[in-house]
Amino acid sequence: MVAVLQGLGRRHTGYGALPEHYPAVGASPIAALKHFSGNAWTPEVEQVRAEAYGVIARAVIDAAAAVPADTPRWGEAEVADIRRAAPDLAALTLRPDHPYPCTAGQYLTVSSDRHPQVWRPYSPACAPRSDNTLELDVRRVPDGLLSTALVNDVRPGETLRLGPPLGEAVLADGSERPLLMVAAGTGWAQIKALLEQLARDGGRPATVFVAARDDRDQYDLAALHDLVKEHAWLHAVLSAPAPGASRSAAIRLLRDGLRDYGGCAGHDIHLSGPPDLAPALAAQLLDPHADPELVRHDPVTATFNRSRPLTPAERFLEERDVPWINRTELGPPT
Repeated sequence: MVAVLQGLGRRHTGYGALPEHYPAVGASPIAALKHFSGNAWTPEVEQVRAEAYGVIARAVIDAAAAVPADTPRWGEAEVADIRRAAPDLAALTLRPDHPYPCTAGQYLTVSSDRHPQVWRPYSPACAPRSDNTLELDVRRVPDGLLSTALVNDVRPGETLRLGPPLGEAVLADGSERPLLMVAAGTGWAQIKALLEQLARDGGRPATVFVAARDDRDQYDLAALHDLVKEHAWLHAVLSAPAPGASRSAAIRLLRDGLRDYGGCAGHDIHLSGPPDLAPALAAQLLDPHADPELVRHDPVTATFNRSRPLTPAERFLEERDVPWINRTELGPPT
């Protein structure tokens, strides 16, 4: 939870959250739980809940306080170009209004005047560029407010807001270890940025598995082919089942390919894709000789849970599906 909470704290500086807001935020769910839990609510339960929230709030507040005072809470970026990469996917070229200090592999949060209180995370699909532009690959999510606006409605010349860069899924500094990378769906954006940075740094043996629900979902194959053609150290494996296959079939095919790859001891491993994919693949790849510290991916959100909650307390307490995070390009769970 630490990495998730720290990222939350850094993002909250851009939302205008102040330390004095947190007691009210903590008291509200505790009051709701107490109201609906009936006899199950005891002073001991209340104390545990309050202490747990105190730990969470302190981690978020401390992370926010660690952001240098001169760091902008957010900046603006002009939409310079929009390329339709697939019917439900747009590649947006953004031109920030000041040099944006993003490292390949990090992610950022985005908002638009079309939905000014909605912020969503995206990984730039490029290493830092000399012209200070960024590319974001945005897939329209069913019922997603911001993703729908970015794919369907936003036009060149509009302005978006960008939060500060976040995340630690960057290339290990000074490492000469071979790389194994997995990109699923729009997770390709982060891996593409890492490969571009790797090429600038001189390259080292790298194998990248590019997985998708079917061939049509592998939306940036021209860029992948160019990278493989230009760099002898890069090997790519495309993983996509036949059209109409289930999400589980796509995952099974990817797992089989990784199993055939062999041991990963001594590799730097980067995983990018749906949030439920990274921990599952990490468990498969980490044989007894592999170092878990060499596996990098963004903080993992709650995995799929779409069962109907029976009580308000259950709705609050159980990890549930978050539509804008979990309804991914690999489709709904089966």
